[in-house]
Amino acid sequence: MLLELAEMEENHTARDHAVQEAHELLVSVETALRQLEFQALLGEPFDANNAYVNLHAGAGGTESCDWTDMLFRMYRRYAENKGFELSVLDMQPGDEAGLKSVSFLVSGPYAYGYMKSERGVHRLVRISPFDANQRRHTSFAAADVVAEVDDDIDIQIDEKDLRIDTYRSSGAGGQHVNTTDSAIRITHMPSGIIVACQAERSQHKNRDKAMKMLMARLYDWEQDKKRQEMEKFYGDKGEIAWGRQIRSYVMQPYTMVKDHRTDMQTGNVEAVMDGDLDDFIEAYLKGRRNEPVT
Repeated sequence: MLLELAEMEENHTARDHAVQEAHELLVSVETALRQLEFQALLGEPFDANNAYVNLHAGAGGTESCDWTDMLFRMYRRYAENKGFELSVLDMQPGDEAGLKSVSFLVSGPYAYGYMKSERGVHRLVRISPFDANQRRHTSFAAADVVAEVDDDIDIQIDEKDLRIDTYRSSGAGGQHVNTTDSAIRITHMPSGIIVACQAERSQHKNRDKAMKMLMARLYDWEQDKKRQEMEKFYGDKGEIAWGRQIRSYVMQPYTMVKDHRTDMQTGNVEAVMDGDLDDFIEAYLKGRRNEPVT
């Protein structure tokens, strides 16, 4: 309709304005349509929930810690692009640079549905900025993603199964640094699951957040045991030995990001590192939808 009106305009300025308005409306409609198509792929339990994400550096020291920090920035930008809120719960800096690990909560409609595609091992190939000889290095980091569960989910946690440690925040500075030992680390002894939170100045609030994250991870763990698909589970997440990557990010000698589960790839590494992940996430969700039911 706007294009028809533009053609009828005799005034060139008014015609150009109408064409521009029609173009902007078309882009807006296409964006909304893609969002609806995305959500049509998100019909699994807890897809609409928030998501807990844990990033861990693999073997490789400073290289892998720097790569973990780069991934954290990528997900922070992705959350900003989607209008999600990202709250850091725990952060362990590397000895020289980057991050050994970071845990955060992504909050927003269907945050888990989107973020679950990122669960696995991520591989980086680049010329190392830490190598004086400018050699090419390969680094690995693992992402673990679980859905935030409601309080009415039946998860039985026995206090005697928990080891609770307190420590002082180890951030580089800013609002997340505490002056007292208020950070909390909880180890669930039967499963070996460890969660931590240092986001709050109050030890009580940190404990509450850590317990909620523990409930989410225990629910995920119990559901997986019931399905008796542990091999598939760890295949999706990536083995702790960092031997099976889901996605490779190559910066030298050429530029490419490739998802090994879907064969989706792009040469625009910079855009991906700035949070442009929709094509990879959409390809993963479509692949999941087309998997045969077992």
